[in-house]
Amino acid sequence: MRAVVQRVHWAKVSVSGTIVGQIEQGLLVYLGVRSGDTAETVAWIARKIAGLRIFPNQNGRFDRSVRDVNGSVLVVSQFTLYGDISHGYRPDFTAAAPPAEAEPLYQLFISKLRNEYGLPVQTGVFGAMMDVECANWGPVTIILEKESSLPQ
Repeated sequence: MRAVVQRVHWAKVSVSGTIVGQIEQGLLVYLGVRSGDTAETVAWIARKIAGLRIFPNQNGRFDRSVRDVNGSVLVVSQFTLYGDISHGYRPDFTAAAPPAEAEPLYQLFISKLRNEYGLPVQTGVFGAMMDVECANWGPVTIILEKESSLPQ
């Protein structure tokens, strides 16, 4: 599983011109699910993101999590995070989990952020063509990756 996490002043996601998810201060998370990812992979990524200390304390140092600042999370599914361009210029997405495997893990990730970590979560629409806008604060962008323990 791979997540690109951006600290944002605000973010929103639209489908066909309609805003489907929107947050103020918090985290914009692009989430890619790899074939073979498991509930354990989801738990690790959710825990890391909920505890990620990339918000400034009173001295301007990274010391506070999204929970500490009463922020929100906008989660956008993005299979293209597993695009492989090692051979040529057209991405190969075979490492990405197929939708039937990926969507339940995407939903589990959202559920964990909401229910285990008490975070307000907004989302895009799984599998839809989406427009994402944000004000990346810093900019601060972190990439998290957890390989499944299952053989690929």
